[in-house]
Amino acid sequence: MANQNLLSLSTFSLFLSTKPALNLSMLPSKTPLFFFYFFFISTLFTNSFSSPVSITLTPKTLTKSGDSVKIQWTGIESPSDYDWLGIYSPPNSSNDNYIGYVYLSSCKNWKSGSCSIELPLVNLRSNYEFRIFRWTEKEIDKKNLDHDHNPLPGTKHLLAKSKELGFELGGGPEQIHLALTEKDDEMRVMFITGDGKENYVKYGEEEDEMDEMVKTVVRRYEREDMCDSPANESIGWRDPGFIHDGVMKNLKMEKRYYYKVGSDSGGWSATHSFMSWDGNSDETNAFLFGDMGTSTPYLTFMRTQDESKSTLKWVLRDIEALGDKPSFISHIGDISYARGYSWLWDTFFTQIEPVASKVPYHVCIGNHEYDWPLQPWKPDWAQTVYKMDGGGECGVPYSLKFTMPGNSSVLTGTRAPATRNLYYSFNSGVVHFVYMSTETNFLPGSDQYNFIKHDLENVDRKKTPFVVVQGHRPMYTTSNEGRDAPLRDRMLEHYEPLFVKNKVTIALWGHVHRYERFCPMKNYTCGEEEEGLPVHVVIGMAGQDWQPIWEPRPDHPKDPIFPQPERSLYRAGEFGYTRLFATKEKLTLTYIGNHDGEPHDMVEILSSGRVLKGVADSSNKVVVKSTFSWFVKGASILVLGAFMGYVIGFISHAKRVAASGTSWTPVKSDDV
Repeated sequence: MANQNLLSLSTFSLFLSTKPALNLSMLPSKTPLFFFYFFFISTLFTNSFSSPVSITLTPKTLTKSGDSVKIQWTGIESPSDYDWLGIYSPPNSSNDNYIGYVYLSSCKNWKSGSCSIELPLVNLRSNYEFRIFRWTEKEIDKKNLDHDHNPLPGTKHLLAKSKELGFELGGGPEQIHLALTEKDDEMRVMFITGDGKENYVKYGEEEDEMDEMVKTVVRRYEREDMCDSPANESIGWRDPGFIHDGVMKNLKMEKRYYYKVGSDSGGWSATHSFMSWDGNSDETNAFLFGDMGTSTPYLTFMRTQDESKSTLKWVLRDIEALGDKPSFISHIGDISYARGYSWLWDTFFTQIEPVASKVPYHVCIGNHEYDWPLQPWKPDWAQTVYKMDGGGECGVPYSLKFTMPGNSSVLTGTRAPATRNLYYSFNSGVVHFVYMSTETNFLPGSDQYNFIKHDLENVDRKKTPFVVVQGHRPMYTTSNEGRDAPLRDRMLEHYEPLFVKNKVTIALWGHVHRYERFCPMKNYTCGEEEEGLPVHVVIGMAGQDWQPIWEPRPDHPKDPIFPQPERSLYRAGEFGYTRLFATKEKLTLTYIGNHDGEPHDMVEILSSGRVLKGVADSSNKVVVKSTFSWFVKGASILVLGAFMGYVIGFISHAKRVAASGTSWTPVKSDDV
């Protein structure tokens, strides 16, 4: 019986074979055998744990979203190229349910086994934890891939866990963004809290006299509201917090107002300001783009959009240059590219807050907010159009996190709340803006078609001589993207006659991640300058880095030669955005490139409908004729044009492979 508690002879022999320095003859003959057992265990313990891996966090608590934590690790023996740091929130997440990861080899001195990195983090309303895993090349699972078809790291060998990292309490709400309502003397503000308790908006014309206060309404959605994976699975779902919605009322026209949101118990936000609206203004300023997404400081399951940071940097510059002139942002579909990974919505709203807390941020729905296999409207011709691009969200986060003017909605056919913010319109100065949904029923007889037809037929052209229509999927494009051809055919059949008859000035589209401006045209044919035909412009170049090729020659589809049709006057692959400036006499739309923040293309349209020539000459100089001094800091600007714009734009978003320390090569998929 005593022998059952002693080291087995075979194990002990193995121990002796690996420790030749130990000589049994040197030991007393009657030394108890348990001494050897104790010595063996102690030796193993010392060899295995003499340098345990540890993770240290500095600071131990963050103040607000965007603050950085320093993550330091020590004690990793024989580091592997593939060892990685997992980022977890909440801390009780299983090993494979991380929100992101960083390869330790991204740190300069990683081979020493000790190093540190700094990561800015977003407040997800639950604590963070960090874990280090050993992963080797032999363990790569070629079936478990990320969005770029690179292997997702394995979680078999956990080396260390950190203590939890949280955010200070009482810091007030976050993710603040503005929107217009149906009334010129109002401004909507929305934000997120973690507990859903009563919150308020304080506002006033003086920063130290915010005497007006309005209570917010609160709503949220649950995991069960999601329609498909990954949105309704543990890998993608995180608690979204509580969405607050308040409306500031009785605002004086075109005045600067100061505001903050929160409560005495939960804390107040920093003070922000905005310019109130003036429905009778004689000019319009706007910043317009599609398909921007968001950027993360770590790798995750889906590709994120680094170029979104540059877009917002230049837009913020232009907003600040406007001073006390009202403006707004228009983001026409494919908003955050969360696609079922809910923390990317938090990242997106944190990223846009510096601009969206200053000016109204308006949106329309795109395929990556909505599409899922059982969506209620999916005619036979649309089987190639509407797929699984929404990641199972079925429009729920989009519908609740934004509130646009109007009351358009459509039922999902599930327990999920109705999809909202589909189509609406408003006046901004001298321009009437119309938003439409290309993801829900837009055919004649639908509520949407009836709304748009009635809206276009009743525009007061004396008050708003210009009409701008916006939607996600384009009616015209020269990209080699055939999946949407059935949809484009129906838009041309049913909407182009409406646009032509009602003299729509410009139609703006996203979805294709490039910039392309067409001649004023109808049925693929350029018209006369004075004819007043719509100018179609694709502006989906704000951040998403998958870019389709242009349409090749029909008789040589596999050759990399892409002739530019006559109707396509300017097209480029550089990321950027457009800015719109209009008076009662003229509307100017300017394409700004992200690599230099300067104009690369421009179109000017008179209130008569005439499209002016000469905005871009053969030397690729943009000839700036507009009087808006905030657009131009000089008499003329020399910028890189189509060729350099294409090259730089195409390569500017290098995947963070270098930072990750791996040799994985991004492989772009058909992700529009």
